[in-house]
Amino acid sequence: MKDYQGYFIDLDGTTYKGKKQIPAAARFIKRLQDAGKCVLFVTNNSTRTPDFVANNLRNNHNINVTTENIYTTAIATADYLLSIAPIGSKVYVIGESGLKSALQNRGFIITDERPDYVIVGLDTSVTYAKLEKAVLLIRQGAKFIGTNADSNLPNERGMVPGAGSIVKLVEYATQQKPIMIGKPEAIIMQMALAKVQLPKEKVIMVGDNYHTDIEAAINVGMDSLLVYTGLSRPEEVIKEKIQPTYKVNSLDEWQI
Repeated sequence: MKDYQGYFIDLDGTTYKGKKQIPAAARFIKRLQDAGKCVLFVTNNSTRTPDFVANNLRNNHNINVTTENIYTTAIATADYLLSIAPIGSKVYVIGESGLKSALQNRGFIITDERPDYVIVGLDTSVTYAKLEKAVLLIRQGAKFIGTNADSNLPNERGMVPGAGSIVKLVEYATQQKPIMIGKPEAIIMQMALAKVQLPKEKVIMVGDNYHTDIEAAINVGMDSLLVYTGLSRPEEVIKEKIQPTYKVNSLDEWQI
């Protein structure tokens, strides 16, 4: 087993299950911190700010981290945009506070007046008017970016529509494929690697979902650790052509 210096870790299904704690995850993070490892939570959730995520981990899941340990698809989207567009570029956003604040913090201007980019993420208050505006702006020449392709997300009511469902609607109406940022795309992983300044050979991705967490690692050429505490099941994963580097039933099994 390699001596990994960095650990990218998924949240829901890996670190917790909704509001329910996963005690093994808290113990795992503590062992990583005690060993001096770099810990970065890499999540497709674009609605929450790093402050919110860090506070939730500290107050509700016994995981002592700061905003520097949080990397959301909102931040990855802003970082990616900063790599291809000048500060002050105009963007139209379908999304919530996490996405909007990440873009504004990088110097982008949110407007519906001739934006350079249309960015679509999860918006639980989305309306036809917002979607109509996004579609028309893309058809007029704005470049189309989607935060992530998750079709659903779990909550206490079940599997509700995710950001990918909204992105797909805009894609269908514009007949244009967006640049996608979140897992399983390589972009979010590349942005996260740049943040921690570690080579991919020294970092492992830890997650519960083969089709987001593990495929993201595969797509960027990183090792991966699949934990069976969330979405993916052993009988499903064994059928995949490319297997995770490691598989465990509980993060207590992992040797640092």
